Amino acid sequence: MSLLKSFLLLVCLGACTVSNAIAAKGPSDPAGALATLADQYYEAQARFDPVYSATLVGDNRFDADLPIGIAPAERDRRFAMYARVQKQLEAIPRSRLGEEDALTYDMLALDVRTRLGFRRFKDHLLPLQQMDSIPLQLATFAGGQAEQPLKTVPQYEAFLQRIERLPEWTGQAIANMREGARIGVVQPRAVVTAMLLHLRALGSDDVAANPFGAPIAKMPASFSTTDRARLADAYMRAVTRHIAPAMRRLVAFLEKDYLVASRESVGWSALPDGAAWYRQWVRSQTTLDLSPEEIGQIGEIEVQRIQLELRNVAPRLGYEGDPGRFLSWIRTDKRFTSFRSETEILDRYRAINARIQASLPKLFLHAPTAALDILPEPELTRATASDHYALPAEDGSRPGVFWAVIDDPATYQATKMTALFLHEGQPGHHFQMALQQEMHLPQFRKRAWINAYGEGWALYAETLGKEIGLYDDPVAYAGELQLEIFRAARLVVDTGLHAQGWSRQKAVAYLMDTVGLSEAQSTNQVDRYLAWPGQALGYKLGSLKIQYLRDRAQKQLGPRFKLSEFHDLVLSEGALPLSLLESRVELWIQKTCR
Repeated sequence: MSLLKSFLLLVCLGACTVSNAIAAKGPSDPAGALATLADQYYEAQARFDPVYSATLVGDNRFDADLPIGIAPAERDRRFAMYARVQKQLEAIPRSRLGEEDALTYDMLALDVRTRLGFRRFKDHLLPLQQMDSIPLQLATFAGGQAEQPLKTVPQYEAFLQRIERLPEWTGQAIANMREGARIGVVQPRAVVTAMLLHLRALGSDDVAANPFGAPIAKMPASFSTTDRARLADAYMRAVTRHIAPAMRRLVAFLEKDYLVASRESVGWSALPDGAAWYRQWVRSQTTLDLSPEEIGQIGEIEVQRIQLELRNVAPRLGYEGDPGRFLSWIRTDKRFTSFRSETEILDRYRAINARIQASLPKLFLHAPTAALDILPEPELTRATASDHYALPAEDGSRPGVFWAVIDDPATYQATKMTALFLHEGQPGHHFQMALQQEMHLPQFRKRAWINAYGEGWALYAETLGKEIGLYDDPVAYAGELQLEIFRAARLVVDTGLHAQGWSRQKAVAYLMDTVGLSEAQSTNQVDRYLAWPGQALGYKLGSLKIQYLRDRAQKQLGPRFKLSEFHDLVLSEGALPLSLLESRVELWIQKTCR
């Protein structure tokens, strides 16, 4: 049996199964007890972590809150809550639940068990990295275009209240990092250097230059003169007297103390109990129980497969040189980097969107109600960001957003734009996340983000360009293969760094040779994997799973298979662990066969 078939078999057997242990006696109304517990669980999560578990997923009820969740006592309270929920859930007899409630039961059990799996590891001692730490996230909110709305006076007051707690949060972060340095739980030096690039700007006393001063400059004209003056003064004082000094203290600590204590090693396995810690990250980010070695081997197989396809498409672009240099040639050839301005790039994305929009009814029975906008990534986070998607506001006041990272228009690659938009725009993240937002589900499911499902769906969505003729253009098809081999190479690099002892230099060289990235691009990506262990694994593993389920359904159903029905099925219950997604597809196949 081939390694890839072995992988698919492991996935199909449901590596993340849920225990069916049932208490001898359960509540008289199991469905009602489950609904209550699920609601209480979501509410507790949102209060413990209102930035990432509420604001970022569209729940704006807690936009004024910033609890110090990284404090050891708060962390202990959160894990105690998970343990209580797990115990209460086990008292509910799953066998007495209907199909929909049983799915909620399984998802809650999996979620709590995964979170409890991190209890033994000292994650609170690593409160900062360059990708999504609290100071950077709040600075992004300050621009007014992100998930925390800044359009009304109460919204301005809520955000002010939230950022006024940032100095307390940074004080706790410094205390945590001191303790981490004492026991050897510290970030790699490359991660510390990368996050300093962003944090220095947050310490500026020049309110016009400090990102936290943006609400003053962007205050809506609809505010009264009194409110404008009052809020401008309050934000000015918050930035100059509290936030900027706190950020300078944080930067000084990182430069003088933490950078010296940071480690030369890069992989997670170099940390105390690091190998087990990385395995927990893998389980969390993939919803599978595959070993790092198995995942790395799957990546190598996929890289080889995609390289063969790249050799086939190269002559169609006029390339006849060394096949190993094809991707580097695409990146540097002037035919594929002809943009002169940011506006020109955004207009190209809008044209791609219009073409996709016209073809979506062929692929889906349902589409999100929310619109999709296309905007350039804010300058603050542009240096280390990747193109990404942000949820729309539930009240319709803000559309979903595809954020395009445009550093230099003259070097922006046209080849990848179609596949990238299919992934980050529609029908990738926008269809999955905006549709989920519109569903009538328990709150913890409605707000759920499951990496392997969400990124797996988005990577699978890139392949749908074939269905609607977008890849008849060999340039666009080569771009799709560029992105796909990149996601396959991530399986090799992430596991190489964190489980196989790879150096940062070896990982950078591998991406340059295999994916054709520049040294700067490769370094940026490797540092991302150092900050987010296991996150990069979800894309390819999730996509392989969805493609496998589609192939299986087509084989089993023959002429009764409808692609639009399959897509709606995959998206119909929101984010799911891959084992539960497979169970739903198998049940659908059985029902359709009857």
